Amino acid sequence: MTRVTLDQLAGLHRAGTPRGITSVCSAHPLVLRAALRHGRETGATVLIESTCNQVNHRGGYTGMTPVDFAALVARIAGEEGCPADRIVLGGDHLGPSPWRDRPAGAAMAEAETMVAAYAAAGFAKIHLDASMGCAGEPPALDDTATAGRAARLAAAADGAARAAGHPPPRYVIGTEVPPPGGADHALEAIPPTAPEAARQTVAVHRAAFAAAGLAEAFGRVLGLVVQPGVEFGNVNVVAYDRPAAAALAATLDALPGLVFEAHSTDYQGQGPLTALVRDGFAILKVGPELTFVLREALYGLDAIASDLLPDYGERPLKAAMEALMTAALGHWARHYPGPPARQRVLRHYSLSDRIRYYWSAPQAQQAVARLTDALQGVPVPLPLFWQHLPSAADLADRPLDPQALLIRCVGQRLATYHAACHSHTQEQTHVPRRLPT
Repeated sequence: MTRVTLDQLAGLHRAGTPRGITSVCSAHPLVLRAALRHGRETGATVLIESTCNQVNHRGGYTGMTPVDFAALVARIAGEEGCPADRIVLGGDHLGPSPWRDRPAGAAMAEAETMVAAYAAAGFAKIHLDASMGCAGEPPALDDTATAGRAARLAAAADGAARAAGHPPPRYVIGTEVPPPGGADHALEAIPPTAPEAARQTVAVHRAAFAAAGLAEAFGRVLGLVVQPGVEFGNVNVVAYDRPAAAALAATLDALPGLVFEAHSTDYQGQGPLTALVRDGFAILKVGPELTFVLREALYGLDAIASDLLPDYGERPLKAAMEALMTAALGHWARHYPGPPARQRVLRHYSLSDRIRYYWSAPQAQQAVARLTDALQGVPVPLPLFWQHLPSAADLADRPLDPQALLIRCVGQRLATYHAACHSHTQEQTHVPRRLPT
């Protein structure tokens, strides 16, 4: 299979041979390892993205700067044997969002420093998002103000990339996206972006870049973020409705050189993902689904160890995560409404998977290490896999490698995305035994 690059997506779509690229939006080392291993095995482009809140020049909530994140990916890639020329680093929602409680001047100064740090660290794909109002401004800015600020950010990124000896970045514009990490309530349907709104976004950004002397930079815009009508809440998924998005998809006919970037495609399954790619949503972003299946596998192993090993205890990993989340409510409390019993379920099992913010805590890492050490090399009887982790039942009755199992579970979901992105080639790509409904 010939590897598809970001710059080829628009041409392939217009030629009637649509292909896609999966954007892995996670900083979890095991998710990154699974993505890089998958890239090594398939030959596909490995697009890994971090957000402005997750990674920035001040550390973000992961504690990593763009240079740190790039170094982490490079280290794991080296360990996995994934060629560097197959990896693309991206920055998602890069703009003033982390500092929007400040006046616009101060917030944009931080945003320019951040986007410059991303570009200097070699991030080659940058989503410019200056749509949010800052202190004293409306919550959402109009297209003209958004585009003007996006042009400022592009200028900062271009300058930093060139100064560091990197090619100038490719850009993604547009901000009509679902709430980061999924919605907080059950959803029945999501209207797709109106075609005229998509065309207006492109026209206003083109004009703003030209006015700033950045027409060449606008030529490196490869994608437009729109809402295709997909979303997930805490407990449900809104699947892609192809007829409802037909008018939006047709908009690409008048936007040569562009494809759509679809956010929150988690839990769609192969059929809807394949339809998205065929309709021009060629960049498929996924994040919470990957850490959800990682948590699912960890909890399955936690239950297996509790049943199998007399000295392990009763679900100590789950207990450790419950203690962490109830001691530090900031990442989940406003997202998980309802009475305490419902909140307790959502803390562990919500599709938004806000438990992902806690895996880097020392207590969580210690609990995971205790689990994997306890089961390393231990044969697990088939009935225990059937009971707690049926997707791994083929590993029964032989020495277990817990980390390999965890990486495989994430890789199975990446295989679903890979199959959707390359469906027209009729590849026989492995699909997980269990897909979201």
